[in-house]
Amino acid sequence: MGDLLAAARRTAAPYRAVLASRVRSQRSYRANFRLDLVGALVVGLTEMTEVFVLYTAVDGVGGFTLAQIVLVFGLADMCFSFADMVFGHVDGLAVLVRQGKLDIFYLRPQPLLAQLVTSDIQLRRLARAVVGCVAFAVGLVINDIDWGVGAVVLLLLAVLSGIATFSAQFVLAAGMQFYLLNAKEVTNAFVYGGRYASSQPATVWSRWIVVAFGFVFPMAFTAYLPVTALLGLPGAAWLPSWLGWCTPVAAAWSWGLALLFWRAGVRHYQGGGG
Repeated sequence: MGDLLAAARRTAAPYRAVLASRVRSQRSYRANFRLDLVGALVVGLTEMTEVFVLYTAVDGVGGFTLAQIVLVFGLADMCFSFADMVFGHVDGLAVLVRQGKLDIFYLRPQPLLAQLVTSDIQLRRLARAVVGCVAFAVGLVINDIDWGVGAVVLLLLAVLSGIATFSAQFVLAAGMQFYLLNAKEVTNAFVYGGRYASSQPATVWSRWIVVAFGFVFPMAFTAYLPVTALLGLPGAAWLPSWLGWCTPVAAAWSWGLALLFWRAGVRHYQGGGG
């Protein structure tokens, strides 16, 4: 066991060194770092305000009250923010390909995806994550939840699987960038569009959106379905509440699809041409 741990530490050492240098570089410019934090915080608060204004203007949307949607929003925003902090820069792969800088990663004896993920970390997303964490905590307090071992396990699975699912979407987008070098908006449609959809009740989705964000890009499994299962709500058509326990399956599906596109993209890549 000791040998395995030592080998794991040696393997992770280069990645830790790169991440540490990125953290130091961001913290070196303190004024800029603080402005980035404030900007991310304002974006998160603006989206939270949008939800508050909408749900206070009506009695409910899609069968969800303000208290219930705060829990959905908080869970979705928290999971997305943590995934975005670690994996968010990965979908900018097209810039590296166009500039010929991706070839540099091939010169190092580490896996390409691991290098790309650890090449940067967006600390400013911490401010955005704070908004999600606070909304999530408030949602747990103001809703009538039947606390027990099952509820705790469900929430733990939802948080871990939600972060994994959103992270996989960034990797999927990166794999598609090998083909769509000038069409990042296409991948943004399911990465950031999916993040917005995840904070809304699936009961208001059309049938095609249910197919897209319920099963192909399983955004419904990141927040909506776990919350319906936690609160004992009926769920939407094609998305019964018991699917809230299947978040690990959705995460596994997301990563399988992401790695499939990533592998295909890497095989398709022929170099920068320089």
